[in-house]
Amino acid sequence: MNEKDGTTTNVTGHERAGSHSSTLADGNTLSQSMGGTSGSSCETLSDLEKQPIEPQTGWWPTFRYALFTTYRRLFSLVFIANAIAFVIVMTRQAPLLDLVNAAAINLGVCGLARHNLVVNAMFASVQFIPRTAPLRLRRIASKVFHYGGVHSGCGVAACIWYIAFVGTLTYQYKPSPKSTTVLVLAYVILALLVAIIVSAYPAIRFKMHDKFELTHRFAGWSVILLFWPLLLVFASQQPSMGAFLVRQPSFWIIIILTLAIIHPWAMVRKVKVIPEVLSTHAIRLHFDYTSIKFGQGISISKHPLRDWHSFAAFPDKLDTPDTKFSLVISKAGDWTSDIIQNPPTHVYKRGVPVTGFGHVMLLYSRIVLITTGSGIGPCLNYLGADNRPAMKVLWQTRTPLKTYGQRLIDLVHQLDPEPVILDTNKGGRVDILPTAMKLYHDFNAEAVAIISNPKMTQQLVYDLECRGIPAFGPIFDS
Repeated sequence: MNEKDGTTTNVTGHERAGSHSSTLADGNTLSQSMGGTSGSSCETLSDLEKQPIEPQTGWWPTFRYALFTTYRRLFSLVFIANAIAFVIVMTRQAPLLDLVNAAAINLGVCGLARHNLVVNAMFASVQFIPRTAPLRLRRIASKVFHYGGVHSGCGVAACIWYIAFVGTLTYQYKPSPKSTTVLVLAYVILALLVAIIVSAYPAIRFKMHDKFELTHRFAGWSVILLFWPLLLVFASQQPSMGAFLVRQPSFWIIIILTLAIIHPWAMVRKVKVIPEVLSTHAIRLHFDYTSIKFGQGISISKHPLRDWHSFAAFPDKLDTPDTKFSLVISKAGDWTSDIIQNPPTHVYKRGVPVTGFGHVMLLYSRIVLITTGSGIGPCLNYLGADNRPAMKVLWQTRTPLKTYGQRLIDLVHQLDPEPVILDTNKGGRVDILPTAMKLYHDFNAEAVAIISNPKMTQQLVYDLECRGIPAFGPIFDS
């Protein structure tokens, strides 16, 4: 969960008690000490703001980096491939079962693309690319976290194949008990598929996320459940039910999807949590039921059948050795507010830890890490990577010491001995783009990672990529 504050104010070099320096915001200068070497010049953030930055105009930047993103390109490729297959199948007057099988294949890819084990395998495969590989190749491979484009593309395609199936089935309908049963099941499944797709539309999903999640879950389960009798009724009309079923791709796909749905829910457990209230705005939850690998997070809930929330985790070994990992949660809604006001002693966890966006930054040797609010929690995940890249941290938040405490700020210094910490309580807003670009160039970074609220993440990624700077951030599609 990320704080939705605006951009921030002044920073200065600030000598902490201990061995490293911090850039907490209590002055108006930005230290230019980078990469382990101390510079002597200082520049105010207002000066950085005044530096001219060429606005990106014309149709190409908007088309390439805003409209036709990697996510949408993957969606388009999947959809176009299905459209070509659809035209071929329909012009050949294919039998009903071909339409069912096509819908099932797309449902299979759609479902598996979101399964934790498949996601973990995708991210693991990317790590075979060495840091010595061309930057262009690493930049392309880093987009693996856009796999949601395949998920949504196959989901929409499955619905279209299924509409064709229902339309053909209705046209061919001849009254009989079995035909009526098939037709009723077909229309119920269609209604559920349409409900899933409508609820997943971005404007609806963001506005009513809890309802979207429940619709997606229970309607998805119902589709798979009803597909079984639909197939079995079809099979019952054949001379050999068993021989018919084993020849159908849809039969095997439904088996795989059924097992894929059961797997994470069979692993739901009520686990102990040790809460550490950081302030009235943030809480840190400590766990010891398992170990977390770099780049992973978990889903937790106060009730196993209600809303689930995913958080990136980070290891506790550096400051709390009695537990194994923890999460930072800040106030961003009713659920998070209740967690902070009524710290839990137990929560539910589901499935296995899943690898997230931050894992791809291992492909780079030097990065700039930009975050706001409790987005610092996912950033601390890098503490679990022995081969993490050298990084310059830029953290924008409200009263960092008061909100998150000295221990968490000390962990930030484990990532970067001289982080730039911008306090939003210390004055007016500043444009963070000039600061981000200066850090990128002065630190000689290969890429920029941004973990913030959706609006700021998307805008910064767009602004930096338009200027040729490899920039990455979560795409908030779940």
